[in-house]
Amino acid sequence: MSEVKPYILAAPIQAHDEQLLEVTLRRPTVAEVRAIKALPYKIDKNEDVTLDMEAAAKYIAICAGIPAPSVNQLDLHDLNNLAWAVSGFFMTAASEKTAKSPT
Repeated sequence: MSEVKPYILAAPIQAHDEQLLEVTLRRPTVAEVRAIKALPYKIDKNEDVTLDMEAAAKYIAICAGIPAPSVNQLDLHDLNNLAWAVSGFFMTAASEKTAKSPT
């Protein structure tokens, strides 16, 4: 269940007193999801999916291990891609990567 996704940033950010050119997202834990109290996306009545950027930004900070102010430094392109990457963790089961078909 420790799925991680490396992501090369289009523009560097400052975090932990260093310049980052890449971040690695990990799958959030159930405890983290419960603490945030929101999914990083919303599904409307037409079943269209849109990002909840406030929730997504919180997940990016937690899952990338960077401070919240560093999320605010992200290039819009990076913010969008990371928000969809975080949302992707909710769309597929962690076990799908390792599940074996019955024989």
